[in-house]
Amino acid sequence: MSLDVYLTGEKTVVRCVCSECDNVHERTETENFYSANITHNLGEMAEEAGIYKHLWRPEELGITKAKELIEPLKTGLAIMRSNPARFEKLNSTNGWGLYKNFIPWIRKYLDACIEYPNANIHVSR
Repeated sequence: MSLDVYLTGEKTVVRCVCSECDNVHERTETENFYSANITHNLGEMAEEAGIYKHLWRPEELGITKAKELIEPLKTGLAIMRSNPARFEKLNSTNGWGLYKNFIPWIRKYLDACIEYPNANIHVSR
């Protein structure tokens, strides 16, 4: 099992005329700015850093836009970096869910939130 996070744009309706039948067709498109996947085995580590709900359940915090994640992720990342041993003890014993992999994952997600502050947040658990 894993967590998928997405930063997306607004939905737009695209219309086109079919070259085969000359009918007008419509479809809805959404621009995807960023997506990433991480194991659920890191949930306890995220909880320890105070960012579990921000990553796994942002809707429960009323968070819908990327800009709303910037400060919490910066804070959580700083906490994790300030005491690696505290978080490394939460490494998954099966190797799927390690501090050394989680730090860059959070950093990349944070960078995407900074780059696309008005993007919509979607998660799949």
